[in-house]
Amino acid sequence: MTDSPSGDLGLGVLGYGLRGSIARTAHRPGAGSRVTALADHDAAARTEAALAFPGALVSSDHRKVIDDPDVDAIVVLTPDHTHADLACEALKAGKPVFVEKPLDITIERCDEILRTAHATGTRLYVGHNMRHMPVVRLMRDIIARGEIGEVRTVWVRHFVGYGGDWYFKDWHAERRYTTGLLLQKAAHDIDVLHWLGHGYTRQVQALGDLMVYGDNPHRRAPGEPKPDDWYTKDGHWPPHTQRGLNPVIDVEDVSMVNMRLDNGVLAAYQQCHFTPDYWRNYTVIGDAGRLENFGDGPGGVVKVWNARRSTYRAEADATYPVPDAEDNAGHGGADPLLIDEFVRFARAGGTTDTSPVAARMAVAAGVRATESLRDGGTPRAVPDLDPALVAYFERGQVRAAPDEHGL
Repeated sequence: MTDSPSGDLGLGVLGYGLRGSIARTAHRPGAGSRVTALADHDAAARTEAALAFPGALVSSDHRKVIDDPDVDAIVVLTPDHTHADLACEALKAGKPVFVEKPLDITIERCDEILRTAHATGTRLYVGHNMRHMPVVRLMRDIIARGEIGEVRTVWVRHFVGYGGDWYFKDWHAERRYTTGLLLQKAAHDIDVLHWLGHGYTRQVQALGDLMVYGDNPHRRAPGEPKPDDWYTKDGHWPPHTQRGLNPVIDVEDVSMVNMRLDNGVLAAYQQCHFTPDYWRNYTVIGDAGRLENFGDGPGGVVKVWNARRSTYRAEADATYPVPDAEDNAGHGGADPLLIDEFVRFARAGGTTDTSPVAARMAVAAGVRATESLRDGGTPRAVPDLDPALVAYFERGQVRAAPDEHGL
């Protein structure tokens, strides 16, 4: 890999929509990385990108970005169902690839990405930024210190207060682009749940429904763009006041899934897109205590009860404030840390806190849970990943040394 003359890693960005913030975070001329090329099909997005990244090549053709000699690595920020095709093309071109989560929307397409990375030897990174969120790191540290004993069960509730704005006014509302929000939105939390529970889901059973937004008749006409006020921080409440919804809505707006991990841990995840508040609540119970977060950003706390049995008591045995991030941009400061890790990995390889295997397993759990949900809650088994691929990525994407027979 050849960095740009400035010493920065030259980044080629594919897609400049809602996750364009990742590209802006990664554009740090003189500080390690810069966006040198960008592609998007939307003319308005290209206009915005030209302003955000002066001097960068801006095109409607992703191939021009992948083939650009000034591009050292590729950042895939396009809609979920396009990830596999674009990531595989970039991997075959020999350029390290950052793929925004979820890895893709089917198990088969995720496996295709991992097989391509293995076959080409090109570095693959997945943008599961919540592994860098201070609240998640704090909970993981508490567990690692043994304050609640061995983890036995994990419960997650995701209150998606802005769900009507963010997930029911564009492609997120359609199964053909997401499989469902129990995959698209939950991939973050399932990955964190796996990380805290030290295992991957093997069995799932889920229920869910389209309870609120499916009955709202205020849809845009096909091809009609979203209005300028499609998202507001304080408006669009209660949910039935939403206007300009996507013409097609066939994903669930509330869902819940039960999971059994490969190490025996039992877990539960619940997601609702019509709550008044927006945050994630984790409860992790071990055989010697439990922890729970109240708030998931600066100002929040993680409480631990582990000293004695009692009836309800608000005062925990230990209370830990969620740390303020040095740079509070993007998911409580997680996005800059994510970019730091990717840039280092793209240049030098090595281990990372994010994991392509974990990203695949989060998608696999979401896919099978969605199948269960749409089949009356029938249990589903989550398929294993090829052990050779698991071993390759667990080694930090380094090929195994040949044995004494040269194999």
